[in-house]
Amino acid sequence: MKYIFVSGVQKELADERRAVRDFVRGDPLLRKHFDVFLFEDLPATDRRPDDLYLDHVDRSTVYLGIYGEEYGSEGSDGVSATEREFDRATLKGLDRRIFVRGASDTALQGKMMALIAKAERELVRRRFADTDALIRLVYASLVDHLERTGVIATRPWDETAPREARLHDISPERLHWFLERARVERNSAVDPSTPVHDALAHLNLLEDGHPSNGALLLFGRKPQRWLPSAETKCLHFHGMTVEKPIPSYQVFHGDLFGQVDQAVDFVLTKLQRRVGARNESSEAPVAYEIPARVIREAIVNAVAHRDYTSAASVQIYVFVDRIEVWNPGALPPGITLEDLRRPHSSHPRYPRIADPLFLAHYIEKAGTGTLEMIDQCLTQGLPEPVFREQGDQFVLTLWRDWVTPDLLARLNVSSRQSAGLAHVKVRGRITNREYQDLVGVGERTALRDLGELVSKGILERVGGTGRGAYYVLGRKPVTNQTNTP
Repeated sequence: MKYIFVSGVQKELADERRAVRDFVRGDPLLRKHFDVFLFEDLPATDRRPDDLYLDHVDRSTVYLGIYGEEYGSEGSDGVSATEREFDRATLKGLDRRIFVRGASDTALQGKMMALIAKAERELVRRRFADTDALIRLVYASLVDHLERTGVIATRPWDETAPREARLHDISPERLHWFLERARVERNSAVDPSTPVHDALAHLNLLEDGHPSNGALLLFGRKPQRWLPSAETKCLHFHGMTVEKPIPSYQVFHGDLFGQVDQAVDFVLTKLQRRVGARNESSEAPVAYEIPARVIREAIVNAVAHRDYTSAASVQIYVFVDRIEVWNPGALPPGITLEDLRRPHSSHPRYPRIADPLFLAHYIEKAGTGTLEMIDQCLTQGLPEPVFREQGDQFVLTLWRDWVTPDLLARLNVSSRQSAGLAHVKVRGRITNREYQDLVGVGERTALRDLGELVSKGILERVGGTGRGAYYVLGRKPVTNQTNTP
């Protein structure tokens, strides 16, 4: 029996701590392998609390840190029990899993923020919004521990075949299309005329002669018969929030290649575009307000890396100021949100699905997709993409450039102010000092210029009136404004 040590401020996180204990002890799988230690469950004793809880850390195999806003009561050395437990678990080499309540760190006490930062240097933290979300994350984490330690052995999901799936559930036409494309794009050695059975065997997409989940998703005649949530929903709104009636709403089914292509087309038709002259190329080039390659990369990543065991689908929201791409499933272990902004290795959730997507040149295997999205957005003068985890969902936000030259002209924005806005679009923010240095004005003129942009709704001020204040692009399109005399 393995013991789980649940750490976290008892008073603040009492409900979450009890919920984890009760779930583990009640789950048919987890209760066979784990029991949970909560300090509040111990009977009264004359031993010092510090000795007791550290003894139980030593006896445990897994450390679950549930962190909220509070750091907890501090000892004479200024260190809380929560941090002592984390340090002891680190020293003893326990498998440590960290879960942080809330969508951001803004409400965290200073020492709690420092503790989380210390943990993040070695671990990947997960966020949760409520107890149900915490339980889902804890379950996935403990199952991952059992698999990694060899306690339970399961065949990867993408290699597993539904019991009733047969080769006639695979579309020969879609498989033939893929093999031809793989030969052209990646010089694949598999002949496009290869029989279905042999082609799937070559791609490791058969289990005992039956097409696997991966095969059905990639080449199935009706993949949603087997995997109902394997769909992509696209929604278009004229404002910045989800509001009914929805102007345009499409749900795309079929194989993954088709879903990606249809979803990309849906989004591109909602974006502003510029058609160039034919003398620029053999065909008139089209430039979108967000590069088409960025849109495609965002959607392919969502479809390729989503958790297909989840009942949720990929959802794409097109708002007037941004595009949000949601997919079920957190980042893989070992990859943090910060890693997405620097060179990192590729960690596909389902390698047997990723391989054909690579061969068809829908994805790369170098972990460069997020870096290319960032680079292309900055090159086009757009803000960087925003990556975040929300519960058990991964969310990518791409900002649209709603502050157009026509709008700036209509609002009589000066060339000096336009230079400041260009800085904000690329860097995400600007301070009064940065504005002074950028356009060569004094503090009072900078304050007046930036204040005018705030009054026109183009910028928003963050951080009050102190020296720490800065300005960001407003996220509400300016309407019904008249020219300033």
